[in-house]
Amino acid sequence: MQILTNIQIKFMTHRKIAMMLSAAFIVISIASLAVRGLELGLDFTGGTLLEVAYPNAVDLKPIREQLHTNGFDDAIVQHFGGTNEVLVRVAPKEGVSNADISTEIFDLLRAKNPEVDNRRVEFVGPQVGEELTETGGIAMLAALVCILIYVALRFEYRFALGSVAALAHDVIIVLGLFSVFDIEFDLTVLAAILAVIGYSLNDTIVVFDRIRENFRKIRKGDAIKVIDSSLNQTLSRTLITSLTTLLVLFALFIFGGELIHGFATALLAGVLVGTYSSVYVASSVLVAMDISKEDLAPVKKEGEQEEEVYEEV
Repeated sequence: MQILTNIQIKFMTHRKIAMMLSAAFIVISIASLAVRGLELGLDFTGGTLLEVAYPNAVDLKPIREQLHTNGFDDAIVQHFGGTNEVLVRVAPKEGVSNADISTEIFDLLRAKNPEVDNRRVEFVGPQVGEELTETGGIAMLAALVCILIYVALRFEYRFALGSVAALAHDVIIVLGLFSVFDIEFDLTVLAAILAVIGYSLNDTIVVFDRIRENFRKIRKGDAIKVIDSSLNQTLSRTLITSLTTLLVLFALFIFGGELIHGFATALLAGVLVGTYSSVYVASSVLVAMDISKEDLAPVKKEGEQEEEVYEEV
């Protein structure tokens, strides 16, 4: 990454194209969320979870076909742990108890393979799922409000608006991804989105810290040049952090199994979008709000001589 120290990319020159691209993705995401919604998992909708074990490795396709042809069209069948362990998740049925549903599913599986073993049965009521949906939404809103207050106090209100705009951008696009591609949204995905908020904020704070420092030190050049200089100075750190994080997430996505595919997908998308938003969305908001050196000039104490640093951008 040593070569990146000499690169001077004019990021803000392309800010209008980047903002149009972001706006297009946000519109698509909001439209999909409004029309299609999210494919909520059992954590939110309620239902029955059944874990069974076979004596040998088993193919999931015949199990899915057997359940679908017997009235469980929405059954989700996944490997759990090894290839001989299977997890079956079914949405609740009106007028049928969860206990009866689990018994019927297990009888269907045993009819095809008498050696199947029932390991675990869990029931999630719809009321619990509704409470989780409400508390999950409140958690995300509370995180955004706390971030707004924190950044406003640490930097300046325009920085706060820029960081919250970037975070809202990231969350909407990740949610839109799950809506467009019908990926199941469960509690692990919600946890991943909250982690994305933290990751994106950390990246944005690093960039903002350098922008504030350069506004106070660099005397030549307008706001766009100062922001470009700051982004280039933090570029190597941003790429190293993002690439190492993505390596771990790709390993989780490929080798982690189907149960955490949603979690890994949300984090993969969130890290990519979060890295982009800290460069273009957050910084572009500062430019759009006419941030200037005077806004960040330190308060000069009486008798204190201000140190001036003249630097070409």
